[in-house]
Amino acid sequence: MKNKFGFILVKPQLGENIGACARSMKNFGFSKLYIVDPKFIFPNHKATVTSVGAYDIIRKAKVFDKIENALNPFNLVISLSARRRDINKKHISLNDFNNIIKRKNLNVGLMFGPEASGLSNKDLSFSNYILQIPTSSKFKSLNLSHSLTIICFEIFKLINKDRIKKNNLNLKISSKEKITNI
Repeated sequence: MKNKFGFILVKPQLGENIGACARSMKNFGFSKLYIVDPKFIFPNHKATVTSVGAYDIIRKAKVFDKIENALNPFNLVISLSARRRDINKKHISLNDFNNIIKRKNLNVGLMFGPEASGLSNKDLSFSNYILQIPTSSKFKSLNLSHSLTIICFEIFKLINKDRIKKNNLNLKISSKEKITNI
């Protein structure tokens, strides 16, 4: 199931963020990284160093000059945006997202925008849905790699729900006094 997901970074501005994204992807078992029109020569030293062992993802990342070409492998594209947009696209919740990605026969592209501005309305026009990660209403700006990590974790939880449930222990809470008297 993990092979049906690809992560598309549109116009990333910092090699460090690409490296951190690759690292997160590898932590959760994903490998398809697509980069559209990076603002620097890719791959670069900063992306490689920040990937901390996810060198294979950096090496295999596909770079495109146009967003349309990066989206070709996907039959469903979900864009992430910190801002609510007034465009003709359905905004979905994380619950909706989880229900959508459970469907079979989907190749899902998850599109993330540039660090400073996010995806443009034109970029968003290529997606099927727009997902906003719930955050404080007072500050909605997540770092590119952090939002990608949250999405990786959401998918990972869904794919591994049986394994995660088995690992839940029936924990007993001990008082501070009992712990310090041992």
